[in-house]
Amino acid sequence: MVFSSTVFLFIFLPAVFILHTLIPDRVMWLKNALLCAASLIFYAYGEPVYIIIMIASVTFNYFAARLIDSRAGKTRSALCAAAVTVDLAVLCFFKYVPWLVGVVNSALGFSLPVPGFTIPVGISFYTFQILSYVVDVCRKKTEVQKRYIDLFLYISFFPQLIAGPIVKYGDIRAQLDSRSLTPDKLALGVRRFTLGLSKKVLISNNAAIIATAAFDAESPSSFFCWAGAICYCIQLYFDFSGYSDMAIGLAHMFGFELCENFNYPYSAVTIRDFWKRWHISLTSWFREYVYFPLGGNRKGKARTVINRLIVFFLTGLWHGANFTFILWGMWHGLLMMFEQLAGFDRLVKKRALRLPLRIYTLLAVTLGFVVFNSKSIGAAFLYIARMFSFSGSPADALIHFSPFMCLMLICGLVFSFPITPRLTGLSKRVPALEALSYIVCLPLLLACIMSLAAGSFNPFIYYIF
Repeated sequence: MVFSSTVFLFIFLPAVFILHTLIPDRVMWLKNALLCAASLIFYAYGEPVYIIIMIASVTFNYFAARLIDSRAGKTRSALCAAAVTVDLAVLCFFKYVPWLVGVVNSALGFSLPVPGFTIPVGISFYTFQILSYVVDVCRKKTEVQKRYIDLFLYISFFPQLIAGPIVKYGDIRAQLDSRSLTPDKLALGVRRFTLGLSKKVLISNNAAIIATAAFDAESPSSFFCWAGAICYCIQLYFDFSGYSDMAIGLAHMFGFELCENFNYPYSAVTIRDFWKRWHISLTSWFREYVYFPLGGNRKGKARTVINRLIVFFLTGLWHGANFTFILWGMWHGLLMMFEQLAGFDRLVKKRALRLPLRIYTLLAVTLGFVVFNSKSIGAAFLYIARMFSFSGSPADALIHFSPFMCLMLICGLVFSFPITPRLTGLSKRVPALEALSYIVCLPLLLACIMSLAAGSFNPFIYYIF
C-alpha cells in the first residue's frame, strides 16, 4: 500500500487514526499494539508473503539484542557481529542473489537458474533500522528494548516502513513510551501530509510522464533528452521528498516526530553539500555505521579517500542490484574526491563563485541521475551522448507537454529551491499567511484526489528499494 492511493486515503488512514485517537494516552501499550497491527496490514496489503520475513527479522534481532546486552567484552562484540552478518545475509539474499546469478550467467556463459522471487518491499529501509538498533545496543549508546511490541513498532511503523526516513532507535525511544497528540501537532501533520501528497501526485507524477517518454524513446532529440533528464530530477526529488513529507506528517498525526530527510538538495553548491541535503537519514547512517568505523578522516588523506569511495560504492549498491547504481555511487564519490583535492571548501567562500559552483553541482547531479535511471551503463552513455549531440527536432518532446503539466513543472523548478522556508518565516510575522497555508491545503487535497480518481500515472520510485 502506498500513501498516494485511494485505499490508503479513504479507508486505511481514517480507520487507524480514529481508533488510535479513541484510545486514551495512559494506555500507551494499546496504542502501540494498534499501530503494530495497522502496520502489518499496511505491509501485507502489497506483500502478504514477505511479511513473514519482516516479522522473523524483528523477532531474531529482539532476542539477539537482549543476548548482546547481557554479555560483555569480546563475547558481546562477537554476538553483535553475528547478528549483523545474519541481517546483511538476508538483505543480500533477497536483493542481490538473482542479479548476481544473472551476471555470472552472462559473463561465464552458464545457465544457472535465476531465482524468481521479488525483492521484499522496504527491506533496505527496515534492515538498516534494525542494524542501527543492534549496533547501538552493543555500543551501549541506547538501552535494549525489553518490550517486543515496542521494538516491533519502531521497525514496522507504517509511515516510515516503505521508504524511510531511516530512524535511529535512540531518536524515537522516548516517544514509544509517552507521546500525545495536540491540536497544533495534528494541524501541522495534516498540512505536511497534504503538501507531501501534492508534491508526489501533482508535480512528480507529471514530471514522470516526460521522463519516462524520453528514456523509453528509441532516438530522442537532444532537447527531448535534456527535458527527460531534468524532469527525472524533478520526479525523483518530489517523489521521494514528497513521501518523506507524508511520512513526517503522518507521524505527527499519531504523536511521533521523525527526522527531516531533505533540505533543498538542488540548491547545493558542491556534491558534498548535496549529500548533506539529499536523503539525510541515509547519509547519516552510512557516516555513523560505515565511514567512522572505517576510520573516517582520522588516518590520513589516502585512507580518507578510500573510506569515502567505499561508502559511496555501498550507497550505490544499497539502491539496487544493477551496475548503474554502483556507477552512480562511484560518480559521486569521485566528484567528492575531486572537490577535496581542488580545495572547493575555499572556493565556496567566494561569493562570485557560488553561482558557477551551483551550476556545476546541478549538472553533475543531473548526469548522475541519468545513469541512475538507465537500464544499463551502455544505455546511460548513449543517452548522455545524445544530450550533448545537440541534434534533432524538439517536436518529439513538445507533443508530450500539456498546459497543466507545464504549470506543474514550473512549480517543481521553483519549489526545488528554498522558497518555502522564506514563506514560512514571513508567515510567522504575518498571521494571515499562516492561516492561508492551511486553507490552501484543501484545494490541493481535492486536486490530488481528482488526479488519483482519474487513474493518472502514479509511479513510486523508492517503492522497490
